[in-house]
Amino acid sequence: MRHRKSGRKLNRTNTHRAAMFKNMARALLTYEQIRTTEPKAKELRSIVDKLVTLSLRNDLHARRQAYKVLGSHQLVQRLFDEIGPRFEGGTGGYTRIIKLSQPRKGDCAPMVIIELTKKAAEAPAEKEEAKPAKEEKKAAPKKKAAPKKDAVKKEEKVEEKPAEEAASEEAEEK
Repeated sequence: MRHRKSGRKLNRTNTHRAAMFKNMARALLTYEQIRTTEPKAKELRSIVDKLVTLSLRNDLHARRQAYKVLGSHQLVQRLFDEIGPRFEGGTGGYTRIIKLSQPRKGDCAPMVIIELTKKAAEAPAEKEEAKPAKEEKKAAPKKKAAPKKDAVKKEEKVEEKPAEEAASEEAEEK
């Protein structure tokens, strides 16, 4: 009997299942959105929500617990410095599952997209900062291109002067 045994086995051994969810949690926190099957996404949701809750505590013990799951200092730092602050003031619901219309080819498994509810691209302050940087980049090549055109015009003028001088010399000879 399965009394008080939570979680899906997903036809995997305990170590395989743990490694799979560790990899999926890393991918979700890195890309903020991944495509997977529905049962895997529903299990992954609980793991990632617990990680985000740890990042809201933001203490050394929470960082060590997150490292135990993620196994990467860079990801732990990103979780606590970038992802966690987005969800301050919230009480759960850090991920969403969106069902896709087409099942997976081959085994017809129901596919979903699991993503973080608040993405980095949605922050309005970052968008405003990004626009001036792009304008500066666009303005810089125009300034560099302008002297090249002037150089071409100078070359044309240099060529025209000998032609004018030649014409003036011919007029003097006549």
